[in-house]
Amino acid sequence: MRPVSYLCYMLKLPVYLDYNSTTPVDPRVLQTMLPYFTEKFGNAASRSHAYGWEGEEAVEFAREQVARLIGAETKEVIFTSGATEGDNLAIKGVFEAYATRGNHIITAVTEHKAVLDTCHHIEKMGGEVTWLPTDKEGLIDPGALEAAIRPTTVLIAIMYANNEIGVLQPVRAISRIARSHGVLFFTDATQAVGKVPVNVEEDGIDLLTLSAHKIYGPKGIGALYARRRGPRVRLTAQMDGGGHERGMRSGTLNVPAIVGLGKACELCGEELETAASGARTGAGAAGAAAMAEGTEAARLAELRDRLEKGLLTIEGARVNGSREHRLPGVTNISFSYVDGEALLAALSKDLALSSGSACTSASMEPSYVLKALGLEDDLAHSSLRLGLGRFTTEEEVDFAIGRIGETVTRLRKTSPLWELRQEAGRS
Repeated sequence: MRPVSYLCYMLKLPVYLDYNSTTPVDPRVLQTMLPYFTEKFGNAASRSHAYGWEGEEAVEFAREQVARLIGAETKEVIFTSGATEGDNLAIKGVFEAYATRGNHIITAVTEHKAVLDTCHHIEKMGGEVTWLPTDKEGLIDPGALEAAIRPTTVLIAIMYANNEIGVLQPVRAISRIARSHGVLFFTDATQAVGKVPVNVEEDGIDLLTLSAHKIYGPKGIGALYARRRGPRVRLTAQMDGGGHERGMRSGTLNVPAIVGLGKACELCGEELETAASGARTGAGAAGAAAMAEGTEAARLAELRDRLEKGLLTIEGARVNGSREHRLPGVTNISFSYVDGEALLAALSKDLALSSGSACTSASMEPSYVLKALGLEDDLAHSSLRLGLGRFTTEEEVDFAIGRIGETVTRLRKTSPLWELRQEAGRS
């Protein structure tokens, strides 16, 4: 491995390892968007002239691109300002629309804050929420989920992939349970869409949210999938004024951003199609794996494994969450006897990463996701979330391994607890 000092001259610093937080806009996405800021600037709701028709056509084409990526029908896609708005519309919209049927929602303690806070709001409105725990790997127990269902349960809200540890929940098992009890199933798939195959029909999903800026598209745009048949999902709009998006989300459509979301979905779909084609034509599991080599997911998994292998040589390092059921490009690692804030501060000049969700990074509290897995406060505080993406290189991974290793070693030299542990080991 090349010395870190040598790599510094070759890399653009800081190295970006926070792809779970956001992604850069892919140049191909940007090029597709640009005309809609200038010559193609029409309002998609202006139905009386060519500028409006052009905007409407672009929006509907993007809707098709989004629908194709998740296996939905075009009319089932509702454009929003992002996954947070989509989560609010899905949960509050179902709660209000099905109020005569029941007032109970089931979710998990490791959900994104956009879901957790919305469910807390539901409780303030008189609704009831069951908060499912997870095991030490971050997975919910489908049996406990089924046991929590009541006659008044109207919605199960469980995320597809966790934003801090990358753990993939047993979505199909959850959907089978929901369907057997006549309960709607909503999943925040913001971290999963475009990274792993997500198909609303095959997965049995009734409502799903996604966001463009997690898949190399622009910020401020996302989509909500709402099933139209088998069952038809009813939603009460949370934003009124004009009846846009089939009355579910009023407001002038952000045509350039919608175009960008569509293109981002198209590019992700092409990558996933390559992997799926390999699985269809390969000879059994081994053949599928071999044919899938060279895909973006395979490349990211290889880089993640390289990163983990290097960092786990550091004494006291451990991976948090399931290492079997997870996204290919993320790992969450704790380093014992290191102050988390000091570690992040020391690394910030050379590495752009986080200790957890970007939406809660202002809090000095340890990650609630890691606490749910059973980690003590000190270990949860000393964790790093490392997210790899489309533009991550092997050289950047090697640099990160060296830089983190050096920093952990240096910080431990000033830790009384680490000194006591070393003395205990020598005695």
